[in-house]
Amino acid sequence: MAIAQTFTTESIRHKVPSTMRAAVYRGVNDVRLEEVPVPEIGPGEILVRVHTCGICGTDLKKIATGSHSAPRIFGHETAGVVAKVGEGVRKFSVGDRVVVFHHIPCRECYYCRHKTFAQCATYKKVGCTAGFEPSGGGFAEYVRVMDWIVEKGTVRIPDGVSFEQASFLEPVSTCIKGIETLRLEAGETVLVIGQGPIGLILAALAKRAGARVITSDLYPARLTIANSFGLKHTIDASQADAGQTVRGMTDGRGADAVILAVGGSGLIRPAMDAARPGGRVLLFAQTVRGEATIDPAAVCVDEKALLGSYSASVELQEESVRFVMNREMDMERLISHRFPLQSGVEALKLAAHPRPDTMKIVIQPGSGGAPSTPGFGVMGCSAWEGHQL
Repeated sequence: MAIAQTFTTESIRHKVPSTMRAAVYRGVNDVRLEEVPVPEIGPGEILVRVHTCGICGTDLKKIATGSHSAPRIFGHETAGVVAKVGEGVRKFSVGDRVVVFHHIPCRECYYCRHKTFAQCATYKKVGCTAGFEPSGGGFAEYVRVMDWIVEKGTVRIPDGVSFEQASFLEPVSTCIKGIETLRLEAGETVLVIGQGPIGLILAALAKRAGARVITSDLYPARLTIANSFGLKHTIDASQADAGQTVRGMTDGRGADAVILAVGGSGLIRPAMDAARPGGRVLLFAQTVRGEATIDPAAVCVDEKALLGSYSASVELQEESVRFVMNREMDMERLISHRFPLQSGVEALKLAAHPRPDTMKIVIQPGSGGAPSTPGFGVMGCSAWEGHQL
């Protein structure tokens, strides 16, 4: 059962404290619940009291690989209430319910002019922080939102839309960009490999674009969830070969497009094999650099296109807002676990080692209760104690 949405305008009208709790990254696989200063804001900035922040796979990658210097406070799928406004802020007031993007491009540089917004130097600067090097900050009670994000990347949550629903805005934006990259046509057959929360959103968006969608996952429980969202064509990858099954459903051709929504490089070759000659393969979760095995003749002789999509496109931001805020998809149904901030380390560990029934996990600093899903005791939150992500 969802934590009650009691984060109202009136509840925020309290004196902002000088310190707060946060899940602080201190090194590889080392995250600790600590007391840290509430960040100060400057002109044009706002302070947001966090209600809900989703855990993203990129957060887990950074914690597990040590790719970023410590200390930091991660978390970038953030929804909450404006607790303080800086000088000159006119668009928002204390008590406004908002969701924030943590990246916004300059729209003027070489990459922006070529619509490769994720490569813009300004886009790569994170504009939200709970202290230390800006890293999102959603795994804390308060987040400082910097001026360019306030101006271009902060979205008011309409009445009747929950914080949980709104917190999906950033991941949905990345998925909409991925679907746009594929240039799907109505009636095309699309195979989506992986039915975690992101894979399921991608599949739903592909269906929205008019495609015939086939989903594949090793966990039947996830395929059952996909089916409940109207995704009726499923492949249990623990029992059948997805590529062979798709070819059997397409007169031997293969899928017009394949979306790989599973991390790592091991499934790139099978994804390409599942695509028809002249088809497209979208790598959506391959964010760790390294080498992969592909058949070069599949690209040259079979004319298969290997595509990539990373992060969001500012040009699709308004479409993403409409999709989420109009509840075209009930995002709350994707949440399998809700954790209060004091159990944040436990939440991150579960997200890094998901079970078959694990979908989206959110941390809710606005809650003081226990985890909402039965069967999870509270771990010690002082450190990872050697557990590998």
